[in-house]
Amino acid sequence: MKRVFLLIATNMAILVVASIVMSILGVNTSTMGGLLVFAAIFGFGGAFISLAISKWMAKKTMGCEVITQPRDNTERWLVETVARQAEQAGIKMPEVAIYQSPEMNAFATGPSKDNSLVAVSTGLLYGMTQDEIEGVLAHEVSHVANGDMVTLTLIQGVVNTFVIFAARVVAGIINNFVASNDEEGEGLGTFAYMGVVIVLDILFGILASMIVAYFSRIREYKADAGAAKLAGKNKMIAALERLRQGPETGAMPAQMSAFGINGKRSMAELMMSHPPLEKRIAALQSS
Repeated sequence: MKRVFLLIATNMAILVVASIVMSILGVNTSTMGGLLVFAAIFGFGGAFISLAISKWMAKKTMGCEVITQPRDNTERWLVETVARQAEQAGIKMPEVAIYQSPEMNAFATGPSKDNSLVAVSTGLLYGMTQDEIEGVLAHEVSHVANGDMVTLTLIQGVVNTFVIFAARVVAGIINNFVASNDEEGEGLGTFAYMGVVIVLDILFGILASMIVAYFSRIREYKADAGAAKLAGKNKMIAALERLRQGPETGAMPAQMSAFGINGKRSMAELMMSHPPLEKRIAALQSS
């Protein structure tokens, strides 16, 4: 319930902010230019607001406990390892956190390279060897160093804008077609028009998800390669092999799972944010 409430509250905040911006700019959605501005405000606005509050959202939704003072040797080693890798990668030290979950996973998030969070699950922390964990941490630090959070936000903003704009343009064309063949020339009507827009939003959204997933898979290969440089190829391969032997990953929120070490498995690779572990291992072995 907490995750659902935070998601609803975030979306409401995005709608309020976008509406205020539209009001200030005097956007008229009845013109093509106004519709494009409307789509861009909502498309990019939502993506960048999500990026700005990504660390806060991660801590709240995942119950992340940031390590401010290590309580044992394991936490001390975890913080020191991230600090060393961050220095190698040339970024500011991320916050390091642990969240309670039996699945072996980790993620990185944050609005910039110098304002980030690296979090690991208790299942990963106590279910992997130090060499394997080092590979996972290097993967997440590489995500931060590569600026993947900002890159994915820009891509998401572009596809969001496309979905909002294209759905309303096509709905307008359908409405005009219906009106031209209707004796009264009234078109679809408000509710029917909105229904068409919703259906088109869903259809174009599926296409957009495939595009975002494609770029996400490319990012994963690059983060794996970066981890191989930071921690060593063998440690990264060992980490992926360990994940391959484990159970399917659980229900991590989409915003975090996109930057996790282990993504959800699917029969349709086109919809996967992460390449199959077998392909990632093969890519590292051949590099």
